[in-house]
Amino acid sequence: MNDLSAFAPAELAAEPDRVERLLAGLKRRHGGSITAAYEVPARAASYADFPVDLDPRLVTGLRKRGINALYSHQAQAWQRVVAGEHIVVVTPTASGKTLCYNLPVLQGVLRDGAKALYLFPTKALALDQVAELLELNEAGQLGVRACTFDGDTPGDARKAVRLHGDIVVSNPDMLHQGILPHHTKWAQFFERLRYVVIDEMHGYRGVFGAHVANLLRRLKRICRFYGVSPRFILSSATIANPGELGERLIRESVSVIDQSGAPAGVKHLLFWNPPLANPDLGLRASARSQSTRITRSAIKAGLKAIVFANTRLMVEVLTKYLKDVFDNDPRKPARIAAYRGGYLPNERRDTAGQLRAGSLDCVIATNALELGVDIGALDVCVLNGFPGTIAGTWQRWGRAGRRNRPALGILVASSEPLDQYVVRNPQFFMQRSPERAYIDPDQLLILMDHVRCAAFELPFQEQERFGSQPLAEMLAYLESQGVLHHEGNQWHWIADSYPANSVSLRSVAEGNFVVVDTTGGQQKVIAEVDYSSAALTLYEGAIYLIQASPWQVERLDWTGRKAFVTKTKADYYTDAIDYSKLKILECFEEERQPSAICARGEVHLVRRVAGYKKIRYYSHENVGYGNVNLPDHEMHTTAL
Repeated sequence: MNDLSAFAPAELAAEPDRVERLLAGLKRRHGGSITAAYEVPARAASYADFPVDLDPRLVTGLRKRGINALYSHQAQAWQRVVAGEHIVVVTPTASGKTLCYNLPVLQGVLRDGAKALYLFPTKALALDQVAELLELNEAGQLGVRACTFDGDTPGDARKAVRLHGDIVVSNPDMLHQGILPHHTKWAQFFERLRYVVIDEMHGYRGVFGAHVANLLRRLKRICRFYGVSPRFILSSATIANPGELGERLIRESVSVIDQSGAPAGVKHLLFWNPPLANPDLGLRASARSQSTRITRSAIKAGLKAIVFANTRLMVEVLTKYLKDVFDNDPRKPARIAAYRGGYLPNERRDTAGQLRAGSLDCVIATNALELGVDIGALDVCVLNGFPGTIAGTWQRWGRAGRRNRPALGILVASSEPLDQYVVRNPQFFMQRSPERAYIDPDQLLILMDHVRCAAFELPFQEQERFGSQPLAEMLAYLESQGVLHHEGNQWHWIADSYPANSVSLRSVAEGNFVVVDTTGGQQKVIAEVDYSSAALTLYEGAIYLIQASPWQVERLDWTGRKAFVTKTKADYYTDAIDYSKLKILECFEEERQPSAICARGEVHLVRRVAGYKKIRYYSHENVGYGNVNLPDHEMHTTAL
C-alpha cells in the first residue's frame, strides 16, 4: 500500500463479478458525482516454509486450521524474534499479523515455559485475540493457558490468572492500575516473562502515547528487578514512521517488517462528491443520503458492506434509514446492525460474531471498528465523510476485501472544507504518505505522574534514570511534597495514597454514565456513555438511540452518573447545540509569518451545551427546540 506507483486509473474487467457490476452501475448512474476512480491491483501471496525448529504440535494446529505455509512477513518476524530482536510489523489489515507474534510466543511457552503479556487498546480486541489463541490451542492440543485480565475479570479468577496464565491478555489501563502496582503478587509471572506484545501501536500517539511510553518504562524497570529482559513485538496499521514510534515507545532499537507476503484482491476506490442540490447557493445533497443510497445498492447486489460515520449520532441515523428498508419485517432476523462505543460489551460481541458468521449484510460503525477485530469477509466500505487523516482512511478501507476478495472503497464527502478539498483534489490524497505519529514521553506533567507511580512500585536508586531525564530534581520535589523519603542511596514512597488511581492514561478522569431503562416500572442498564459525551446525548428531553430504536431521557442524575430513559416512538431525533469559548491567558512563544501567527501558551477553555433541536427523519426539518441546563465543561491547559 506504500508503493504509490501501484495506483492506476480504474478499468473494468471484461467479465465483471458482483463488486465490479456494482462499480459499473454506480459509474453509469452517478458518474457526475465521482470525482476520481482508482484501482489498487491484486497482490499474489509470497509463501515460506514452516521453520524447521517449529514445535510439531504447532505445525499440527496450523495445518488443522488450513494453514500449510507461512506468509513471507510471518517467517521474517519469526527469524528476527528468534535472533533476539525487538520488531515492529506494519502490514495491511487481514495480512496475518497475529501469527507474527503468536508463533514465537507459543513456541516459547511450549519449549521453555515462557510467559507473555499481550497489550491491546480495547477489551474487544483482547477478547478477539483470546478466541484466536484458544482455537489454535484446541487444534494443536497445546495445553497453553491464555487468559484475559481486565476490569471485567472476576475477583476469584484474578489469582488463577496471576499464578497459572501462560499468556495474559490485557490493556494499558489494567497494566497501569491492576498489575504494576501489585507486581509482588505477579512475581511468578514476571520471573518468566519473555515476550511483550503491543498491538495497534499506531493508536499510542499524542498524550495517550506519552502515557503508554512511560507505562512501558515502568514495566521494563520491574522486569529488571525480576532479572528478565523480554522481547517486544509491536504491530501497527500504516503510519509514516513505525520504526521511530516503536523506538520512542520502548526506548530500544526495533527492526521494521513492512513488506506483506499476504495476498490481496483488487481494490477499487471512488471519491464521491454529492450532487449540487442548489447550484445558485452551491449547496450539495447530504453525504448521509448518498451513503445510504450507495449502501442500499450494495446490499441489493448481494454484497456485504460496512459504513463508517464520524459521530455516534450519524451511526444511529444511517442505521435507522437502512433498517427501514431491510429490517422492516420483525419476524425475520436483522440484516443491519450498528457498532459503536456506548453499547454494552455483550451487544458489541454479538454484532462482531454475527459479522464473522456472515449473518449480517451491513454494519454501520464509528472508528470503534477501525481496529483489527476480525469481522469476516466484507466487500464494500463506505466512508460517510473524511475521517480526518490519510492513515485513518486507509485503515477503514482496509476493513473490506479481507481474505483475498475484490473490494470497493468509497469516500463520500460532506460539506466540510477538508472533505471538499480531498474529494476535489484526490491526487493530493493518493500521492501523500500516511501521517507520522508523535509522542513526547518526557513532557514534565506526564513524566511526573509516572515517576510517582514508579516510586510506589519500587524505591528509586541514586543515579537511576527514568527515560532520558535525570531524576534528582524530580525526586527532591516529591520529597518536599511529603510523598518520598530519602535514606542512604534510595528514595522510598511513604504516602498513604495510591498514585496510579489518580493518573488516567486517557486523560478522561470522570466516571462513565449509565443509561437505565425504566419502561414498565423495571430498571435495567441498557448502555453506558463516557463523561465527555454525556452532556451532548443525555440531557433531559433527548432521544437516545440504540440500534436506531429510540428512548427518551426523562431524568438525568449528573452527580450519580445515571440517565433514566423510557422506550418511545418518535419520528425525530435530537441534536445538541453546543459552543466553545477560548480565552488566552498567557503566550509563551510565537512565530509570525506574513499570512499567519503560530503561538503556544496557557488557555482557559469552556464548552457549554446550551440547548437542542428536534430533527425529523428524512426531511431533516427542525420540529422543535429545548433548553439544556448542565454544568459547563472547563479546562485549564496549554494550547497551540
